[in-house]
Amino acid sequence: MTSDNIVPFPLTYAAPKAPEPLRRPALLIRAARLGQSGWNRNRDLPKLLKCETVPEVGAPLGQLRTIEAALNDARLAGAAEYDLKRHILLLIAVLAETRAAARAAAPATPRIGMLG
Repeated sequence: MTSDNIVPFPLTYAAPKAPEPLRRPALLIRAARLGQSGWNRNRDLPKLLKCETVPEVGAPLGQLRTIEAALNDARLAGAAEYDLKRHILLLIAVLAETRAAARAAAPATPRIGMLG
């Protein structure tokens, strides 16, 4: 069994406990990972969440996970309203927000060897 279809979430961002890992088809996860290079938080997150301002880093993770879970349920049910493109965008956002929140929570590392 490979872990190509599992996205673990670290404990490093501000959450009471780490959320359950996402278990999605490997093709969806691969598409989301490849889509990271085109992700622009300031442009894409407000459109995805249908809000006017960009939320604080890490704040929309719960909302993104809830929306993604609903889309995944629609996918599993074979619902006609399932939107593959939106599902991939949500997975991209979840991955990007998780990474950004982990970076924001990590202590700054001093740069050794960089003088003046």
